[in-house]
Amino acid sequence: MAEPKSVVWPLDEHSRGKHLVLKHYLGAWFPIIGSKFPRLLFIDGFAGPGEYEGGEPGSPVVALDTYLEHRHRHQVREAVFVFIERREDRARHLESLIETRKDRIPNNCKWYVEVGSFDARMTRALDELEAAGRAMAPAFVMIDPFGVSDTPMEVIGRILSNPQAEVYVSFMAEFIDRFAATEEFAPHLTALFGTNDWREGLELAGEDRRTFLYQLYERQMRTAGAKHVVRFELFQGNRLVYAIFFGTKNILGANRMKEAIWKVDPFGGFQFRGARGGQGTLELQTADFRPLIDALQREFRGRGWIPIKQVEDFVASDRTDYYTTQLRKRALNPLEDAGALQVKVPDGRRRKPHTYPNGTELMFT
Repeated sequence: MAEPKSVVWPLDEHSRGKHLVLKHYLGAWFPIIGSKFPRLLFIDGFAGPGEYEGGEPGSPVVALDTYLEHRHRHQVREAVFVFIERREDRARHLESLIETRKDRIPNNCKWYVEVGSFDARMTRALDELEAAGRAMAPAFVMIDPFGVSDTPMEVIGRILSNPQAEVYVSFMAEFIDRFAATEEFAPHLTALFGTNDWREGLELAGEDRRTFLYQLYERQMRTAGAKHVVRFELFQGNRLVYAIFFGTKNILGANRMKEAIWKVDPFGGFQFRGARGGQGTLELQTADFRPLIDALQREFRGRGWIPIKQVEDFVASDRTDYYTTQLRKRALNPLEDAGALQVKVPDGRRRKPHTYPNGTELMFT
């Protein structure tokens, strides 16, 4: 989608999908981070005006309202929201929307609207932290540009160098594919990937090129500091609209992001799809859990007794499209029923079928 010229514009259905995932994830992130750390930080790097033409909320308002309406908000000691917007008129519009909520914003919640590019503003803030010898507070950074400018991998790497920072990046595969062969576009792609290796994909076409670029971007995010990279794609019918890359050092974050994606039912002809193991639509009504069972057998069969925590960590990680709550009912139960799973509980205690208490060990046969 090309950037609109107006202050506000109509809501595209596919933007609603990103916002639904964001809302579900932040609903889990706020209380978890807020109960462990003195401060949490939400940064929207391409904030926009905060609403759409029909009054629907944009990502800054989705994030702020998710916090203000959260029943566990009291667990958060300090929440800071930073909204970066390049255009002055959109920034002022966003400020006016937040002002209408000021009576609901508690003293431990601070917000700032900054005018400028994401690249420049983040670089300045990171420079100031580095000069002061301080790390960034636990942060969720949303990077949702119209194209690929102002989103260099160098800045993402500096964000991810902080131990509790996470990034949520929109990757416009169709936009990149359309302009990749245009030489004046090359510097933007080199900055986006943090390498010239994207040029190797020019020899490919269609699905092969997209897969190459996805794998390159994921590899670069890992090099930049992400331990887990969760990727999911939004399709309208069979047409890819965009991909989201979520980078984190925390396995719990990876698990929670996958859970948030699964909670978004197909809408308006759109569907989220996972990146691992052949799983199609990420929604429970038509879900296929055979890829999860197959992944468990490939990983653990023939390795003897495995602590269930190790199995849970495998599912929670970015190596599957699934999350841990699905493990027992959707995978372990069918494997046990098929005689392909042996279960040993602590101290030789008796157990009921389909129960896996803490300390259980599993053998995949």
